[in-house]
Amino acid sequence: EDGGLRSLRAAGVSLGIDRTGRGASQSSRFSLTLTTVARVVPDIPTFAVDDGFAYRVPSALADRVTVGSLVRVPLAGRRVRGYVIGMEGDSGDLDPRKLKDVRSVSSPIPVFAEAMLPSLEWAAWYYVAPLAKVLAKTGPPNLPKRLPPLELPSVPRCDGPVPEVAEAATAGGPSRTVQVVVGTGWAELIRGTIAAPVRAEKSVLVVAPSAVEASRLASRLVADFGSRVLDVAEQDPASVTSAWSHAATQGGLVVVGTMRVIWWPVMNLSMLVLVEDGRRGMKERQTPTVAVRALARVRAVAERLQLVLVGRVPTVQSLHEGTEVIRVPGRLWAPVEIVDRSEDPPGGGVLTARARVAIASTRRRGGRVLVFTHRRGYAPAARCVGCRRLRKCPECGSRPDHRDTCPRCEAVVGACRSCGGSRFEPLGAGVGRIVEELHGLVGEEVGEVAAGRPVMVGTERDLITVPPVDLAVVVDADGLVRGTNYRATEDALSVLARVAATVHQRGGRWVMLQTADRRHPVYAALRRADPFPFLEDELVARRRFSLPPCGEVMVVEVEGTDDPSIMDGVIEGATVYGPSREAARIRWIVQDHDLWGVKERLRVTVGRLRDQGCKVRVDVDPREF
Repeated sequence: EDGGLRSLRAAGVSLGIDRTGRGASQSSRFSLTLTTVARVVPDIPTFAVDDGFAYRVPSALADRVTVGSLVRVPLAGRRVRGYVIGMEGDSGDLDPRKLKDVRSVSSPIPVFAEAMLPSLEWAAWYYVAPLAKVLAKTGPPNLPKRLPPLELPSVPRCDGPVPEVAEAATAGGPSRTVQVVVGTGWAELIRGTIAAPVRAEKSVLVVAPSAVEASRLASRLVADFGSRVLDVAEQDPASVTSAWSHAATQGGLVVVGTMRVIWWPVMNLSMLVLVEDGRRGMKERQTPTVAVRALARVRAVAERLQLVLVGRVPTVQSLHEGTEVIRVPGRLWAPVEIVDRSEDPPGGGVLTARARVAIASTRRRGGRVLVFTHRRGYAPAARCVGCRRLRKCPECGSRPDHRDTCPRCEAVVGACRSCGGSRFEPLGAGVGRIVEELHGLVGEEVGEVAAGRPVMVGTERDLITVPPVDLAVVVDADGLVRGTNYRATEDALSVLARVAATVHQRGGRWVMLQTADRRHPVYAALRRADPFPFLEDELVARRRFSLPPCGEVMVVEVEGTDDPSIMDGVIEGATVYGPSREAARIRWIVQDHDLWGVKERLRVTVGRLRDQGCKVRVDVDPREF
């Protein structure tokens, strides 16, 4: 009986025993009252409710309330939505008779599985976010309901480059992470990797950096998996909710979407597939600033899932973690030619004579051309008009623009350190200026990518829609490589590899990179079509300066106060840059090997500032400073 009582208490059942006597000659009688108690986190974006509150579950709702249930509970005189994070047993300080009741269950489907809870709690702590904001990401846009199961077709047998991972996903083996480096044929690779577990009625999550790429990938997988593929990239809220309901209640599905699906409670989930996990679209910009790769890794370990990373260029994070790498045979991108601009005369055009000749020649053969420029928003760089050397901050070593002070450390940059010149020009050019210059060369054949002309001018956001071309010209690669943030070179390699991947890999097609720093390691990696030596050197540099992934960096921005002392005592013990002011915001950059203690103190301060009406943004492991 003791074992049975313990089981009931562990399941959240509180036991109340009432003994009544009716004289010595009469046997004692006992009445047993069973009370189910749920721990509920109200859907309020504050750290004050992270531990949740205990509520009594009425007997009428007892079989509908479980971990992950979405419920309505009374709180401070009103009824609010809440998330059940635990079912509690009897304890000395908990009297079920004094608890308020759960009023209703909002959905018959739990919005997260109990196995997900450790990963969700980790995300809330690591990214300094209220638990309620994290739990809210697990549900669909509308309240879900149970739907009739989908009619699922049979799954064809096909093989992929990681059969061991497919077998482990099918059998439910221990978690394993694999980085697959491949230039083309991603849909075919993913199809061969997921076929075996899907055939065993296990589900798979596939995450892509953008809605266009996710939908494109889903359409290619439909040919083999039919209605098993749920494309949730560009759907309306009702369709997304329907897809969520199917994924949460039926196994053997392939869920394809953007980063929001990494939070979903997919039934019989066995594998996570991330496409180009280092891209900007794979990290949230708003609090919690979660990176898909980080959450996927934690979920994979906690839920015994297989994690497969697919892309041309692995991340420094992969090397740091010692991720197993599988290189698929074949070139990763088209041949790359480096065009030296260091000897260009001042005031020249955005295109070298060599590039202009190549564009004209390609058009005479009827080929298509992409002219790429880095978009607005990248940290700009500048060079001296006199000696053409890149400008460098004497304090922090970053590459500032043409202004007098460094945008990263606010040090005075001054004149050119090579020739003493005081005139600087920004690297790169806008799309409009490039189109105007090319108009004199190819006439009406030039336009932005959306115009569909044979000579296209575009930025990073256009790469997902560019058709295959015969020549790609990067106007000024230094504008990408010489950014002010610690990830500038890694991101530049990724972006430039994507530019090179737009070019046919048949003979006579190539990429031209215009640069004033042709010896930079990024260009060597592109020329060799081998990113690993550069990434290994980059990891060594990150380790030396305790930068992610070898350390932690956090940006804290506060708007609504003029008091720079609000972080005193909170971010002590770490390396702190700031406070600096930008418009109405005060900003700090915090860096250390481990910021866990700082984050714990920061939670209290952030909660207090928000209660005072301040806007606070915490960006953990930011992509740029």
